[in-house]
Parts: sequence; structure tokens; C-alpha cells
Amino acid sequence: MNGLYQVAGKTDTQKIAEFLSQDGQLLLPFVELICNAEQAVDEVIKVTGKAAVEAILLLSAQQVAGPKQPGKAKDINWHGWQPGVVSLAERKLRIEKPRLRRKGKGAGTEVPIPAYEAMATNGRITSRILEILMKGVSTRNYKEILPEMAETVGVSKSQISREFVAASEEQIKALCERRFDDVDILAIYLDGIQFNDCHVIVALGVDSGGCKHVLGIREGASENKQVVMDLLTDMVERGVGPDRLRLFVIDGSKALRQAIDAVYGSKNPVQRCRNHKIRNVMDYLPEDQRDQVKSTLKAAFLLDADKGTAKLKQLAKWLEQEYPSAAASLLEGLDEMFTINRLGLPSSLRRCLATTNVIESPNGGIGSRTGRVKNWRDHAMVVRWVAASLLDMEKRFRRIMGYQQLWMLDAKLKALAEEETIDTESRVA
Repeated sequence: MNGLYQVAGKTDTQKIAEFLSQDGQLLLPFVELICNAEQAVDEVIKVTGKAAVEAILLLSAQQVAGPKQPGKAKDINWHGWQPGVVSLAERKLRIEKPRLRRKGKGAGTEVPIPAYEAMATNGRITSRILEILMKGVSTRNYKEILPEMAETVGVSKSQISREFVAASEEQIKALCERRFDDVDILAIYLDGIQFNDCHVIVALGVDSGGCKHVLGIREGASENKQVVMDLLTDMVERGVGPDRLRLFVIDGSKALRQAIDAVYGSKNPVQRCRNHKIRNVMDYLPEDQRDQVKSTLKAAFLLDADKGTAKLKQLAKWLEQEYPSAAASLLEGLDEMFTINRLGLPSSLRRCLATTNVIESPNGGIGSRTGRVKNWRDHAMVVRWVAASLLDMEKRFRRIMGYQQLWMLDAKLKALAEEETIDTESRVA
């Protein structure tokens, strides 16, 4: 394709601004928007660029001084252009703004431009459309949250939806391609979240400093071994490799356990979520028995692995007489309920490693951000929202409780790996 292209300089930008301002109906809503509502300068930048901002300033100046009329003297006259700076959400933008002067000489002859005053002094710009949607505003009720934007700019609901789809797809791409080669992940939490008939598995990692990282998501149920394997294999390809042992915290799904063994190896310690275990057992008990059994479970979890396991086996034997299903649920995967006790970790660290609460909390945040969505058109829409919600929350993730003792988990994992190496060498010899 042949053509001539020229980079616009300062003079060209002014010409573009003058051209855009000729059709005042196009940009006048932005003038009112910025002067009165102090809304979303960044959105103006994104759509029309630097020239459009200068055109807005030109229109604002016209509201003060009237259109340019060469040779006609007025009380307020046009006096060329001058450099200026306006505030964006995260930075400053240098622009050229019109200059107005009042008739006469001396101090006070400069006339301010209302739109420029608003943009220059407004250091806190309203969140963008995506961020608004992430706080739970659906396309059905955004007018209630942004009446001035809806009425003044006339943005349609379909346009809001299109912009969100495009932005969230970019976030999925960023989430799926991020690498962790230089991040020392010690613990990996795996759990699922459900939207109607759509299941999404979320993997969240904790590094040696206690910081949380969204490692990946995958559409599908945690009971589907192939889906979990695909998620874990993708994590390996992006730097969370099987080159070291890690602690996995899961909800108890057999498919999760099998997928971990297949991708990362059977020597990685796995901790079953104790909250899931308690809920599962309670589901088989009448109301009047639940408090006592729950207290016994929680007390046993505080003991060392052998004593705690023995206490819960006694409890299961007692339950078996009248509530055999509750007893069977309690005994299933019992050894992995005490993995962190067996590793000898301090109680302050065990609190965060005993359950999938670390990942269930973000899942709750996803629910609060998507609760007002009434129509999930397809599974792709669900995945987009989950990805965008997780990345939005990740900015505010705090380190896990007891992170100061994570060095002990690291040491235990390395010791287990060393023991495995010695055993392997012994068998070969």
C-alpha cells in the first residue's frame, strides 16, 4: 500500500483542533461533561486523542469569547495559543490551549477557559467504564450510577457492552500469557466457581514472600480431570514448572488430586480444605448433632497428625452407628487433612494453608462484581468476567497471614525433595 504520511506537529494539531471544533455538536457534550461533571477525561483521550482535547478547549473558549471574527474588536479577544497541562487518571498530558484576553492592559486581562480550569485542577478522574462495571454495574442500570454521563454524552448500553467485551478480552489475553519464571511459587490453591451451568476453575499461587498471584483459569468443573490437567499443563508452560515440590491446597476433588499427580508428580504434598470437609460432613447430620461434631473436628485439627487422625477415626466409628454417610465422608482423604501438621508448620501459617479461603475470598469478590449480570449469553462471557474480576482484585491482594514463616514451608519442601532424590538413587543402586 503506497501513500504519503506526515507526523503532525504543534501547528498541525491546532489545525486539527480547529477543524474538529467547527462542528460544535460533535464535541459540545464533552465540554459540558468536563466543566460540570468532571467526568472521564481519559475516555476523551482514548477516543479522539490530543487534538480532540484541544478542540474541547477551543469550544469552551468560544463559549466565553464567541467565535473568532478577525478585525472585530470585542470585550474578550482571542490571543493565539499557549502551552498547558491537563490531568489524566495516571499522568499529565501536555497540550496547546487557546488564549483569551480581556480588552485593556495591565493585570487581570487574561481570561480563564472553564474546561481547561476543570481539567488542569481535577487530579481525581472518574474511573473508566470497565472499572465501573467491575464494581457491579450492569449495562441495564448504569444510568443510575452515571446519570450525567448517560444524559450528557448519550452513550448507549450496547456501546458500553462492546467496550467491556474488547477490554475484558485483552485482560484474558494478559492473564493467559503472563509468565512466572522468576516467581518462586511455594503453594498453589485450586478451587472452582459456578455461574448457572458454567464452571470455572481458578488457580492462585503464593510466592516465598507471601504475595498472591492469579496463575490461571479454565472453563470446566474441578471434577473433570482433563480440564484440571489442561490448566496445570498451561501453568507449567508459563513457568510454574515441576522442577520443585510445592504444597497444593484443594477442595477434596479426586480429579484435582489425580491431575496434580499427573502433571507435577505424586510427591507434592496436598492439603485438603478443612472447611470443605466440615461442610461435607455436616450435610449428612441432623441439626442437633452438628455443633458437637464441628467442635470435635476443629479441636482435632489442632493436634499433631497422628493424634488428630486417631481422634477423627474414633469420631467416625461413633457416627457410623447412626450416620454412616457422615462417617464415610469424614474418613475420605483423612490423611491429607493433616498434611500441614505433618510438615511441622507453625499454627500462624497453618491457618492460611488449611483451607482454600485464600482463593474462595477472590471468588466471593467475583460474585459481588457479577451479581447484577442477569443474562449470561455464553460461557465465553463468564470467563471474560472472571478474568477481569480476578485481575482487578489482584491489585489489592494482601500477603497471606503468617507469611513471615513461609521460609519454614520452603525448607520442608526442599527437605522432602532431597529425601526423594536419595530414595531414587538408592533404588537405582
